[in-house]
Amino acid sequence: MDKNIFTRHMLHYTAVASATAGGVFVLNNFLTYIFELPGLYGFLNQFGADLDFSTKDYSVFALILGFFQSLMYVGALAWPAYVIFKLDGKPRNSKGMKLAAELVISAAFWSVMLVGIADAAISFVRIENLLPAIVGDDLALSLGKPSYRGIYVHIPLIVLGTIIALFRRGIDFIWLASLIVFGELLIVITRFIFSYEQAFMGDLVRFWYAALFLFASAYTLVNDGHVRVDVIYAGFSDRLKSLVNVYGSLILGLPLCWVILTRGLWSESSPFNLALLNFEVTQQGFGMYVKYLMSGFLIVFAVSMLFQFASFMLDELNKMEQSEETNSG
Repeated sequence: MDKNIFTRHMLHYTAVASATAGGVFVLNNFLTYIFELPGLYGFLNQFGADLDFSTKDYSVFALILGFFQSLMYVGALAWPAYVIFKLDGKPRNSKGMKLAAELVISAAFWSVMLVGIADAAISFVRIENLLPAIVGDDLALSLGKPSYRGIYVHIPLIVLGTIIALFRRGIDFIWLASLIVFGELLIVITRFIFSYEQAFMGDLVRFWYAALFLFASAYTLVNDGHVRVDVIYAGFSDRLKSLVNVYGSLILGLPLCWVILTRGLWSESSPFNLALLNFEVTQQGFGMYVKYLMSGFLIVFAVSMLFQFASFMLDELNKMEQSEETNSG
């Protein structure tokens, strides 16, 4: 095999395997810590691996599920090799990576919009002492607990947002940006005209703004919309630009995403897991209970960027190969 082709195949494999393994890592993290399944380490421990990450004893059924969890990693690493093997001179297909990033981001956008509206509404009626009259004293007391609101309000809305994303193709940045503007306008009107402001109002704007900033990164990357300081890059040839984009993604982009995921999700006591599993909140008066979800924003950012970096690298590899074919022809 030609050395250049082999190198590009390895770059292709690294990009796609990083993205698929990242998705599997996040999925298994929640399966392991929410549903107390063995995961890769717990499964291997049962067969003498002696890993310190998991020392629990599991039932036979749980170990079967742990086997399938482990098999996911094998599939994530084997599937890209199969795709490359089947290329046979065809262009490298980046559509799957783009679609995965689009679905992750779209689901996250719909989820934060729904959760933000619902949680802000609950916080408003709660601070105005209207909640007991609406839902009763017992439920009003329960909705004041972060874990109850997270499990019975936020999670169903996140599921609903994911379902909407599956049927609606496209990323709805414009709706979230419009809601942020509306939220800021509402704060200005209520503060300076009616002298009314509550903690949840600022929480809502920060919640949506953080989502817009982090979720839009992958979309902006694929559309080349990030601010680029073109002191040297602008004068490069098309081939050299592609090389910079490919190796820049490989050396800087993919590792950054993996650092975020591993530092945040490596164990049950890692920062993202601590916040998400304990429904961490910052209680300022009767503010919103969404701080723990904002830790999850970084997970969405890292996973979507992994898929988008993979897509970006494949597109640049295609450009290089098409350019070589044109020049040789």
